This record gives sequence, structure tokens and C-alpha cells, in this order.
Amino acid sequence: MCCSRLLFFTCLILIFHLFAPTLALDTIHLCSDEGNYTSNSTYRANLNTVLASMSSNTNISYGFYNLSVGEDSNKVNAIALCRGDIGTDECRTCVSASSQELLQECPDQKEAIIWYPECMVRYSNRSIYGVLEAVYPEYTFEKPRNASDVGAFTRVLVPLLERLENITAAGNSTRKFAAGRAAQDTQTIYALLMCTPDLDELDCKSCLEQTREWVFRPCCYGKLGGRYMSPSCDLRYETYPFYDSKAETPPPSLLPPTEGKESKPSRTTIVIIVLTIGFALLIVSNIVFYLRVRIRSRQKVNSEAKQEISNVHESFIRYDFGTIRVATDNFSEVNKLGEGGFGVVYKGKLQNGLEIAVKRLSMGSLQGNIEFENEVLLLARLQHRNLLSIMGFCLEGNERLLIYEFVPNASLDHFLFDPIKQVQLNWEKRHTIIEGIARGLLYLHEDSRHRIIHRDLKASNILLDAYMNPKISDFGTARLLDRTEGNTMRIIGTYGYMPPEYAQCGTFSTKSDVFSFGVLILEIVSGHKNSSFPEGLLSYAWKNWRQGTPLNLVHPTLMANSTTQILRCIHIGLLCVQENVNDRPTTTSVVLMLSSESITLAVPKRPPFLMYTSSTGPDHMLSRRSYQSRNNNVQASVNDVSITEQYPR
Repeated sequence: MCCSRLLFFTCLILIFHLFAPTLALDTIHLCSDEGNYTSNSTYRANLNTVLASMSSNTNISYGFYNLSVGEDSNKVNAIALCRGDIGTDECRTCVSASSQELLQECPDQKEAIIWYPECMVRYSNRSIYGVLEAVYPEYTFEKPRNASDVGAFTRVLVPLLERLENITAAGNSTRKFAAGRAAQDTQTIYALLMCTPDLDELDCKSCLEQTREWVFRPCCYGKLGGRYMSPSCDLRYETYPFYDSKAETPPPSLLPPTEGKESKPSRTTIVIIVLTIGFALLIVSNIVFYLRVRIRSRQKVNSEAKQEISNVHESFIRYDFGTIRVATDNFSEVNKLGEGGFGVVYKGKLQNGLEIAVKRLSMGSLQGNIEFENEVLLLARLQHRNLLSIMGFCLEGNERLLIYEFVPNASLDHFLFDPIKQVQLNWEKRHTIIEGIARGLLYLHEDSRHRIIHRDLKASNILLDAYMNPKISDFGTARLLDRTEGNTMRIIGTYGYMPPEYAQCGTFSTKSDVFSFGVLILEIVSGHKNSSFPEGLLSYAWKNWRQGTPLNLVHPTLMANSTTQILRCIHIGLLCVQENVNDRPTTTSVVLMLSSESITLAVPKRPPFLMYTSSTGPDHMLSRRSYQSRNNNVQASVNDVSITEQYPR
């Protein structure tokens, strides 16, 4: 299907370029042949609902609409994006007009897209939210005239586009847009760039960079203007103003030059002294403020957070402490399941016979308060078969308890790395576990109401239910973002599963979880911890892949199974652990690669080479570029135990 769609888009692009001089700049549409519907079908009814709802939505004022209606094959996913410099009324008018035109031009196609000068509308029966489309379909409108001095024109255009690309990509979840100008001799170049805001920063930048390549190809190099469009991003530049100047992003301001040569040491000295004193006072006030916050946080949990936890979900139960104490037999050692940074986990049984797992915050654990609130507020909003379900909480006095569903088969590492139990995990079960974890990640990254980065994905945080179905657990370190990339000075997780950009710089994204998932795939295939190999699991896997002996990685008990599927999983695992963030696949791509053997896999590039030394311990890791973080705030595990952990039996 993907190959036929690519061929279809390519043919349309070739035809478009042949007849480009006869086309108007006003509008272009594309009807895909990947699926059709009838005029009286449920799909058409859902499509009408989606398009009408977007253009009439008065609650959205930022020009980006996304909506899904229906189920299964009748589900319609739609996106509309208006140019960032137009008003709300003009935006809705454009979305309405383009939607109606698209229905007329593509009367029975399940996937279509239309570009107007002020907006873009697209819909499909497949998931399109947060998905970076390939460079196809991509259309260009270039001006027939060339610049008089192509080299000088390009030297001004390139920095302008690069500056606007960075501003656009760094936008938030409601707006990824930038416009600006740059002077070139006697004329000025005006440019406007935008991405659909559902993309993360990396995908937006990648899309714009690919789109910008058209500007410097033989067909378009040196043209005085043009527009380069794709479903995920849009780029246009002209030698005349074509957007509202109020929407411009000004270039970095330069300090005015100093007039005259006369120096005034006394004034300079005064300025330096005043700035130094002001800076010192600022530091002192920040320290005092920080200490006050720390003291208050040790004394009590913020009352507003309590209220938010209490009201977060209708079906979320607030248990009283007495009920949980009875259920766990007063938190007896017999019912103890495990222990982590948050506290101890106990098995319990309610009066109605329902078995539960109870995570109890250790007294005096400041970090536990943060993890408690984080996990409650996140998990209460999540419902997926591959995520551990939280049933409720207890917030009474100094007691902080989290109540989970009880899963009888403990965590994945209890089976995977146990010489006796690992024989229960045949290849079929291992592949099912890999697919289940991937679907759970996809829900966190793309399909839930919030984009969530787990940040501590590993075998001990994958619980197995009675049917050996995987459930991602331990969300104490997870982060909720309005985009898929963030940065932190407080690095928390487990060495061996951290990607280099997180361990070194504190940068995390959906691709961070993809890296951890790749390590997990290789562990599941090999049946060994990532630290079990002298040179590290990733280096061992890469060496054998390069030498054409990847089966050396496979656990001996699996050799009688489908080696084709096993090799494909190793291939996918190596794609996930590539050192460069941009080279790693998205979570959506990973799920597709696992579920369909017809999808061709890219050639993986090498992962970060990790070495384990006696000084760092088996769970600390270093790369050829000093992988081990020097940040004093790094709180990474040295024994595979993260902040919070539970081991149900």
C-alpha cells in the first residue's frame, strides 16, 4: 500500500511540474486512490460531520484543527491548518470553503488534501495526527524569472530560511509558524514557514529542511519566489510582501555602535558595580526562595495538588487508610512484593475479594511526594490494555498510597533473565510482548489526550498479567508535554536504557522512549541484560550485525523458531538505538514495522558504543564521547532500580 501511494504521489508531482506554468497559485488538491466510499455510507456521514465541526468550532482561535469521528474502517481523521498571520474569521471561512471544494473534487476518496493560499485541509481513514508525512506529496509554485545575481540572492535567502526554520520548529502545540524578511541589494526577500503543530520539533525541522531542498534544486535554484508545500509543512518566499507584517518575527537585534572614541571609566565602573550587586542580590533571593520551597514541600503536599488529585477522574477511588491496612494485613512482610525509591509495594485483598497492589510512600521521602502526584495525575487519565491500571489512591495524614490492579506474573525481568523461568517465554510470547509494549508506547506518545514521555522504560517496569500480556508501569518519572521534546537538569532513569542526548544534555523526547524500547527488544531476543556483555549489548549486537552473524545474539532456546521474524526484530531494535535522534523511527513507524513484514526496513546506523567498567558499575555507561553525564543532578540507577518500582507475584 505504501509503495502504491508513493508511486501515485510521484506521478502526480511529475505531471504537476510539466504543467506548472498553466496552474494558478490559488489552490491545488490531491485525491488518493487508497480507498473509496459511497455517497450514502457511514464514512461520508462521518466526513461531513468532521469537516463541518472544524469550520464551525468557535473555541479554537489559533488556526489549527484536528478531529476524529467514527470507528474502525469508518473512522475519519482530519486536520486543518491556517496561515499564522490571518484572523480567526478568515481562517474559518478558508477552512469551510476548502472543505467544500475538496468534497467536490474528491467525491468518493477516503484520503484527500487541498491547499489554499491561507489554509490547508486534509482527511484520511488512517492515523495522521502527529505523523510526519514523507516528502511526497510535495508541490512547488516557482516564479519563472531568475534573480539577476543568483549567488547574492541565495546568500541572503538561505540564512533567512534557516532562521525561520528554527523559530517555526520551536513553536508549541498550537502554533508552529514564522515569517520574516531580509534585504538583498535593492530588493527585499519575504518568507513564511509553518508546520502542523502536532509535529514535534525534530519532525517539523526535518520536514522544513526537506522542503527547502526544492529551493536549491536545478528546477528552482535562483527563482525570485516560490511556494513549496507538503501535508506536514509549508514554505513560501517572494520579493514582495504577501503576509501581514504584524506577524513577522524580527531578526536578532544588534547593539547600536558606540559613538565617538571618548571613554568614560568612571561611568563604566559604576555600571559594573551596580550590575554586580544586582546579580548577587538576584542569586541570594533565588537561593532563599528555593530553600523556602524545599522546607514547605517537606512539611506538606500542596493543597491545590490535593484537590486536583481528588477531582481528576470520576471513576478514580479515594480509599481510606483503614481499608488498605486491613487489605494488606497491616502491611505485613508476608505481603511485601518489592521496594523502590518511592517506598514498598504490598499485595492486598479488598473485602469484595479483589486483589490489589499497594505502593506505599516511605516516611520522609520528599521525592516520593513528587512521584506520587505525578503518577496519580498521569495514570488517572490513561486507559489502555498495555498500561498498568491505577484504581485509586489514599491521601491521609502523612500516608501516600497508590492502588493498582494486581498482575500475577510479576515483571518481565523475572522471566527474561531467570535461567529457569525464561524457558516459559517461547518466541511467540516474546513477540507478543514486544508488540504490546510498542502499542502501549504509541498510546502514550500519540493516541492519548496528552503526549507522555515515560523516561524509564525497561524490563523491570513491564508487568505481565495472567495471560503474559505486557503492561507498562511506573510513571513516577514520566513527563507530560505539549510537544515531544523537553529538557531537564534533573536526569532520572537507568543507565543502559538512556539515549546519549538524555544522559549528556538532559534532552528527552518520544525518540528517547524509542531508544529504550530498542534496548528492550534486544534484551528480549537475547535473553540477557544489556550489561551482561563485556562490551555492552548494543556493541555486541552491532558487531554481529555488521559481520553477518546476527543469530549469535539470539537465545539458544529460540533457534528452532522463525528466524526470519527474529532477525526482523533485531533489525528494528538496531534502528531504535541509533545514536542520532533523527535516524530513529517514530513510535508509529515501529508499530507498523512490527505488524507488517511487507514494510521495507532502512539500513541501521551504529548505536552509541557503550562500555562497562568496574569504576562505573554494570549499569553506568560511557561512550566514545564521554557518555556518562557529569551533571550533579543526575539521579540514574546503579542497580537497575528506578525511583519507584513494584514486583507483584
